[in-house]
Amino acid sequence: GKLVDVLAPRFDIVARCQGGANAGHTIYNSEGKKFALHLVPSGILHEGTLCVVGNGAVIHVPGFFGEIDGLQSNGVSCDGRILVSDRAHLLFDLHQTVDGLREAELANSFIGTTKRGIGPCYSSKVTRNGLRVCDLRHMDTFGDKLDVLFEDAAARFEGFKYSKGMLKEEVERYKRFAERLEPFIADTVHVLNESIRQKKKILVEGGQATMLDIDFGTYPFVTSSSPSAGGICTGLGIAPRVIGDLIGVVKAYTTRVGSGPFPTELLGEEGDVLRKAGMEFGTTTGRPRRCGWLDIVALKYCCDINGFSSLNLTKLDVLSGLPEIKLGVSYNQMDGEKLQSFPGDLDTLEQVQVNYEVLPGWDSDISSVRSYSELPQAARRYVERIEELVGVPVHYIGVGPGRDALIYK
Repeated sequence: GKLVDVLAPRFDIVARCQGGANAGHTIYNSEGKKFALHLVPSGILHEGTLCVVGNGAVIHVPGFFGEIDGLQSNGVSCDGRILVSDRAHLLFDLHQTVDGLREAELANSFIGTTKRGIGPCYSSKVTRNGLRVCDLRHMDTFGDKLDVLFEDAAARFEGFKYSKGMLKEEVERYKRFAERLEPFIADTVHVLNESIRQKKKILVEGGQATMLDIDFGTYPFVTSSSPSAGGICTGLGIAPRVIGDLIGVVKAYTTRVGSGPFPTELLGEEGDVLRKAGMEFGTTTGRPRRCGWLDIVALKYCCDINGFSSLNLTKLDVLSGLPEIKLGVSYNQMDGEKLQSFPGDLDTLEQVQVNYEVLPGWDSDISSVRSYSELPQAARRYVERIEELVGVPVHYIGVGPGRDALIYK
């Protein structure tokens, strides 16, 4: 979120291509006021920027309006500045209910979703009985389509109680929403491609991390869309050849919310130190994030999949004060044999032994440093070692949450 907010003034459009309100992007305005965004793109604080929510995203309309109301009440104008794809799928409260029921059903093997209904909504999309934003323009058939979703949920989950009164209530509610959402609805595929033809500059904001990608992440502990670079084309309807630079955003250490394998995880006191220093609690759920050393094997894998032209290394300041810092540089299998690539098989991943490279830490607080040359030598060595190991240059370094707490390398 922060990098998008910082880069936004250089672009005409900031677009979200996938995910929904499961993303949590925290940004600060010039006065230091904090905004927690979930669906609205992070370029919204810049008046000249048009924000687009593409066809690959899923829209919980009440949540979307809640975000807009929160922005407007804090002096951020949204009128005429946000476009929502007519092809984007609608996420209903029933999807959120189903999300909770699914997690409860999985009991001990639960995925650890945000319970925002993202998975069930994408399931509706893939099984082709989902409703899209454009369906709000046809309220005469809206109820029948929604009835199918309700009936499906009731048939699948014993705990899902459905009555026709619920359907009537929801249809009436969405009639009101349809009226309010209409000014935001657009054929964003056309808008974006016209903008490309007019040589306008577009910045695309990913919703989650590559390691949560439905295809390339630690399946099944993943999200239900493609937050890797491939999701840009499918989630916005733009051609691969028009994509320019790709900036990978990576923390100076590794974090994870929810379940799933985490080879470099720090348990106990060491993990607590990073969690507290980095304020590692989920923006969407408030859950404490699991913390660990930077996993170079996973980072190289992400660089391969996305073809990053540069990296934004965030939260380097959080590592200040540690006597030594480790980098997980390779994995060994249980028999001691080195793994040549990031494993797709979870059983293998959960049993790997991580080989670490140990680098010296630094004592000084770097949160007020704004020039790369002014960083302590050990901090520079850490950054440069990451570049050497993954083969991608670090162009941006975050040293604090504020908009100005960024070093350009």
